[in-house]
Amino acid sequence: MAYDLTKRLVIGLSSSALFDLDESDGVFRTKGEQVYREYQRENQDTPLVTGVAYPFIRRLLKLNELSDDPINNPLVEVILLSRNDPDTGLRVMNSIEHYKLSITRAVFLQGQSAHKYIPSFDIELFLSANEKDVQQAVDDGFPAGQILDGDIADDIDDKQLRVAFDFDGVIIDDEAESVYKESNQLGDFHSHESSRVDITHNPGPLKKFIDRISHIQKIENDYKLENPTYEPVLRVSIVTARNAPSHKRAINTMREWGILANEAFFMGGVDKSKVLEILKPHIFFDDQKLHLTSASILPSVHIPFGIANKIVHNEG
Repeated sequence: MAYDLTKRLVIGLSSSALFDLDESDGVFRTKGEQVYREYQRENQDTPLVTGVAYPFIRRLLKLNELSDDPINNPLVEVILLSRNDPDTGLRVMNSIEHYKLSITRAVFLQGQSAHKYIPSFDIELFLSANEKDVQQAVDDGFPAGQILDGDIADDIDDKQLRVAFDFDGVIIDDEAESVYKESNQLGDFHSHESSRVDITHNPGPLKKFIDRISHIQKIENDYKLENPTYEPVLRVSIVTARNAPSHKRAINTMREWGILANEAFFMGGVDKSKVLEILKPHIFFDDQKLHLTSASILPSVHIPFGIANKIVHNEG
């Protein structure tokens, strides 16, 4: 019987999201493919330095400990999607083994974008540092985000996994956001949302991803009922530019979908970084790079979806 990925949270991850490949990429750009190939072979047993997504992925995979059978029935699967060929990609797999990450499935494509294989593995989120690969995935209707550069430290003593989301253009689509962008009037946005307060939003690019996250939260909550001393690891936060009265439709939508947010910050235009610097999420998803620039010291992911990104994409 074929291995079934449909019942798990599946993340597709590029090498550039998991590890810092600046040195390797520099060899490729300045000295060419053959020297790069020799360099990777010579260093195949030298572990790569961890990258921006590493603290998030390490903690995410530890959630498999909640499963009765983590090997055969894990809650989370992470699949490597690499632009390397299998030969030069061996260093990446050796690094994964070095850091004891339970990543066993990999795709090597020798310079090709991996986005077209997203549906083959039932991937709910594709993460890459390559902006072009991410944009291609989103243009084709796949859930994807670009990992942005950041000076990220992994605190081994911090056992929590904190995942933070923007709301519009990430969890939901850009319908409401389009109202504001088109009229440039906050009042029009609030009127639009107030008139539809009991109408559930349309799902956005990360809806299936947050559904899976919420499912794992429920498993943790059930486990705590049987084991009162257990402290749940997973915490979900919503950090959005919305404020009252548009918060009501957002809460009603999350309630309808069964999304379990531990915290919600309705910022009303206040700089999100002021909250994020205290919250310290291990990953933060936002559809607008403007909001991520000031939070660049945090592990941030740009979701190039929605009207604002369409405008930038077309102008570019």
